[in-house]
Amino acid sequence: MAKATISNPLAFHEDTAMRFLLTLAFFLGAVMTVHADTFVYVSMAPEKKIQIYRLEPKDGTLAAIDSFAVEGSPGSLCVDPAKKYLFASLRTIDSLASYAIDAKTGKLSLLSTILRAKASNAAFVNFDVKQGALLSASYMAGDWSANKVDDAGKLQKDAISLVKTKPTAHAAVLEPAGQWLFVPHVEPNAIYQYRRNTTGGFESAGQAKGGTPKAGPRHLAFHPKLKMAYSSDETGNSITAYQFDLDKGLSPVQNLTTLPADFKGQNTTAEVKVHPSGKFVWVSNRGHDSLAGFAIDEKGKLTSIGQTPTEKTPSSFEIEQEGRWLFGAGEGSGKLAVFRVDESSGALTRSHTVEVGKSVTWVMAVKMASK
Repeated sequence: MAKATISNPLAFHEDTAMRFLLTLAFFLGAVMTVHADTFVYVSMAPEKKIQIYRLEPKDGTLAAIDSFAVEGSPGSLCVDPAKKYLFASLRTIDSLASYAIDAKTGKLSLLSTILRAKASNAAFVNFDVKQGALLSASYMAGDWSANKVDDAGKLQKDAISLVKTKPTAHAAVLEPAGQWLFVPHVEPNAIYQYRRNTTGGFESAGQAKGGTPKAGPRHLAFHPKLKMAYSSDETGNSITAYQFDLDKGLSPVQNLTTLPADFKGQNTTAEVKVHPSGKFVWVSNRGHDSLAGFAIDEKGKLTSIGQTPTEKTPSSFEIEQEGRWLFGAGEGSGKLAVFRVDESSGALTRSHTVEVGKSVTWVMAVKMASK
């Protein structure tokens, strides 16, 4: 058999080297695009600061990045879908603020601050991408509003919508398609409903009742796949499962207590969050100081999986985007409890505890775009 010959050995080696470098570059590029930082933002009301951490996804540790001073006491936080801007309610000065997010470091820089109205601080803020506006609900004033955000991330002072409801309006939640807006009210024991109109704004579409006569819906979270939503019932110490209909809105279908049968103390619920997988939902108990967990079946119905002790007065908690870690904020302790989530059972195991400050009023995890 005739032996193969290489007419130009140098060209052969150059070609082989080039193939190797291209393969290596492709591999490294693929690895780099997979990585994306998750930053955790924590409202520190007494210190008038937002503490920023970077999450280590393997072990749940939080590396302190910055302690960012703000003008008033920060409460509720949210970001726009592109994660370019962070918005905050500055409750002690009745204001709303926007900040630019540095995608590499997670650090913030002030863009704008607007006065909402005297004695109408926002208990909750949320971003409406269809209007390019910040939604806010005021517990004290009993209203919700929408303020445009310009292309530079600055809030416009004059609201494009200001809707009077009743005192104890506690959240402004959009369903996944963005066609409905829901504003839970504790004392009226109702979720006020608004449907998107042809101009892009919202018009009233009635009310959904609380799950029991004294439930007092506070916050609301939608299931990622099913047409279901779940409310934390502040005065009822319960969770209510609602069926969502695109034409009619919400209808309560199930109500369960968030407390163990032997608990006799004072308690109110606060936050509610659904796991990204849609398999579990949690509600925070203030008084029992726990996170009440529930398994969600294929039809959206709930079964209790018990309560997990957390920090004192857990008004806020967060689940990061991958669903591996849950952060329990202690308004009464100033600490952040970091829990590992068992994604098959919903069990929460405390990994470690972070000393943040005097009080932790809100926690939000933001996963940046892949690099």
